Amino acid sequence: MNLALAERPTTLAERLNADLREANPADILDAALVTFGHKVALVSSFGAESAVLLHLASRIDKAIPVLFLDTGMLFAQTLDYRRQLAADLGLTAVRDLRPRFEDLALGDPAGDLWKRDTDACCHIRKVVPLDAALSGYDAWITGRKRFHGGDRLRLPVVEESESRIKFNPLANWTKAELDAYVEAHGLPAHPLVAMGFPSIGCWPCTDQAEDGAGARSGRWAGSQKSECGIHTARAPGAAPFLGADL
Repeated sequence: MNLALAERPTTLAERLNADLREANPADILDAALVTFGHKVALVSSFGAESAVLLHLASRIDKAIPVLFLDTGMLFAQTLDYRRQLAADLGLTAVRDLRPRFEDLALGDPAGDLWKRDTDACCHIRKVVPLDAALSGYDAWITGRKRFHGGDRLRLPVVEESESRIKFNPLANWTKAELDAYVEAHGLPAHPLVAMGFPSIGCWPCTDQAEDGAGARSGRWAGSQKSECGIHTARAPGAAPFLGADL
């Protein structure tokens, strides 16, 4: 077989990644919206670095669907920031996703599952609600970047995930480029950043980071866990929630 022929992109995700791998974030976002129209959503944590992607998206389409995972375990500052930033940017389609009552009642009735099994807690509070919300979309957009390290070091600009296309417009950007964009556009910082939180998730599993530590070093500190699960491949046909496994 001709090796050059074998290496040519064949899937839509591969073709888009080949076309956009050197593109700037605004052009990647524009391509996502042109390709998928109303069938693409942006998923945002409204965390430490979220303002950049949300600002870029708002300049293209203020009505882009934005999915926000309100886990019930977020810092009060994150909830305030989500409301204020969405209003400042004029985003008109931010949707709050919450865990299902029946899942919490069965799997985490006391609200302390995070003490015993952080993966199961993330599954109930993040993975299940997001999977349900994404059922109405063919593609989604994330704010992941390679400089976060770990599994993100080889992050493509476009990839296929759970039968959907996933766009990572900021994958190529460095921390310096991100900070320069924030300064150039006067974007407001998450209030916890000034208190030493470079990455912000749920309060039980987010710590302040030591000087010089990685951007995500305060997430699930002291464990091998580095992702909440929404970016982790799941087995085909897996049940959305199995309380007996908890």
